[in-house]
Amino acid sequence: MTRLRGGAALAVAMVFTGSALAGCEGLAPPADGDGPSGSGVPAAGDGRAVNPLDNPDGTKPGLAAISSDADKQRARALIEKVVTKGRGPRTGYERDKFGYAWMDSAPRDVPFSRNGCDSRNDLLKRDGQDLRFRAGSDCVVTSLTLHDPYTGKVIEWTKSRAIKVQIDHVMPLSYDWQMGASRWTKDKRESIANDPLNLLPVDGPTNGSKGDSGPASWLPPNKRIRCAYAVRFAQVSLKYELPVTDADKEMMLKQCGG
Repeated sequence: MTRLRGGAALAVAMVFTGSALAGCEGLAPPADGDGPSGSGVPAAGDGRAVNPLDNPDGTKPGLAAISSDADKQRARALIEKVVTKGRGPRTGYERDKFGYAWMDSAPRDVPFSRNGCDSRNDLLKRDGQDLRFRAGSDCVVTSLTLHDPYTGKVIEWTKSRAIKVQIDHVMPLSYDWQMGASRWTKDKRESIANDPLNLLPVDGPTNGSKGDSGPASWLPPNKRIRCAYAVRFAQVSLKYELPVTDADKEMMLKQCGG
């Protein structure tokens, strides 16, 4: 295995699990605890992560915190553009209706698609550092260091413990289905499922706790990243013309001082 050199730092592994798409009705609203919660692992900071306001296509690494008053004002203006409606039924939803995970054959307008590397490894390479690859491959990541935005922890990941890092759909696919994607073409569903704008490598157990929740029911434990998370949720909503619920929009605005 060879270490990635130069500007090609990235990485985080993910395994798509059913729990990441399971319904989570009845979750309590997110707590407003201070700072990262959980294990007492030293805070990661943002690493190489980029402010989502400066990363509108999701091709740059990670999800950096939004902290300045000016950026929070920009964030609220973006979130205000999101349309709202009630959440529809989950009837008929299946993961396969968004294409198999993780494909490299999404429509060509999706960044990183059809580049010879599946979307999971593309995201690990985008966000990971200290990447190592399978012998003879420049695609399959076997180990990396991840600055996890959701927990604030630094995760040392190896492929032998794959579920330690999962790829989160920021706007969950089941949520998409309930908000209108059930009426989309197959190509459009494959696009949102593989679009780097909607994908983040994160701590696996934390991703599992999210299910198909919107922001009113689930937010990252790392409080400092919540405005950035709300912005990314809004960016996906606007790109794909998907509404969110009134409660979700209210919570998104709240995270950015609204």
